Amino acid sequence: MCKDCGCGSGGTGYRINGKTPAELHGHSHDHPHDHEHGHEHHHHDHDHLHDHAHSHGHDHHHDHHSHDHDHSHDHEHSHHVHAAPLAAVHQAGIDSERVIRIERDILAKNNDAARQNRARLAATGTLALNLMSSPGSGKTTLLVRAIEDLKAKFPIAVIEGDQQTENDAERIRATGARAVQINTGKGCHLEASMVGAALDDIKAEPGGLLFIENVGNLVCPAGFDLGEAHKVVVLSVTEGEDKPLKYPDMFAVADLLLLNKADLLPHLKFDVGKCLAAALTVNPHLQTLVVSAETGEGMAAFYAWVEARAALSRAAAVVRA
Repeated sequence: MCKDCGCGSGGTGYRINGKTPAELHGHSHDHPHDHEHGHEHHHHDHDHLHDHAHSHGHDHHHDHHSHDHDHSHDHEHSHHVHAAPLAAVHQAGIDSERVIRIERDILAKNNDAARQNRARLAATGTLALNLMSSPGSGKTTLLVRAIEDLKAKFPIAVIEGDQQTENDAERIRATGARAVQINTGKGCHLEASMVGAALDDIKAEPGGLLFIENVGNLVCPAGFDLGEAHKVVVLSVTEGEDKPLKYPDMFAVADLLLLNKADLLPHLKFDVGKCLAAALTVNPHLQTLVVSAETGEGMAAFYAWVEARAALSRAAAVVRA
């Protein structure tokens, strides 16, 4: 449960650009945030182009395998429900079945909000990517570089998720992209209702890109569908090769892994091949790219991945229209 991992009442205490939902809309979308980390995650027709386009001049174990896993799937990921230990529940005098029922209701509300977000984004042909990582992976730096390189081709908007401060949103706005800051307070992840409120504020342009930078955390964000088209996990080479095995849920739900800070590899004892093998053990369909947001290494392959999916989003919107 979120209260056990310390995120508290993320669903009730968040702010968008410094304002509560009630201040923004004259009403509140507050709901209790005492829930489990599980969800129904709907992926729609993902064409997975397994392009491992990266090269390194330094001497490390880089498995440059080129996977071309073109597959479409439309399914639900039902993640396990971390029920509170029954002994603790009984000690507190709480009906365990009632707790689980409340948590499932909350998750159902999140999934309903995610479906509404997905429909709104699909109607405008907007490609939404949910970027997730632990703190310090270089996620914001990577995003700033991507915006600078792609803004001539796409209208770009960003939803920034952090517990406090608008520092990252200000970095994004400096690129000229529109950014909405969501501060979750004690919350350790974004929720679909938060993203829906941000969409009201950001007004994404048709045929554009929406990057959602989730709160830095390799656990909780994995369990919440935000209405995005794809989940992208960013992992730094400074974090350790075994992270996919330690935090399997995150890598299991992702469509793409960006192994970032490749420019630091000459200074580290990091086995790229071992890390990618661990990630593929958790998720055989995961696409992987080794990149450096600092030098630009591998970023062209990431842009090609984004552009291919953006084209599909625009085409689908035209067909529906």
